[in-house]
Amino acid sequence: MILIVLSVVLLLVVGGCACVVWAARGGPPWTRAVATATLAAGELVRASGRSRGNRSGGSDDGPGDGPGDRDP
Repeated sequence: MILIVLSVVLLLVVGGCACVVWAARGGPPWTRAVATATLAAGELVRASGRSRGNRSGGSDDGPGDGPGDRDP
């Protein structure tokens, strides 16, 4: 069951991305509407990630990871 749900979500994402590209190249009006909805959904997902405190864009240099922090 979960495989079906994930497949549908994947198809929606791929279709939305295709509509964004098609609309950018001057597609029919319905592609612009789908592209707008896709971009808005992407912004909502990105904003929800920020509000939960995800810090995936930070530096990977944590304690002990620098070049001078190695034992001789």
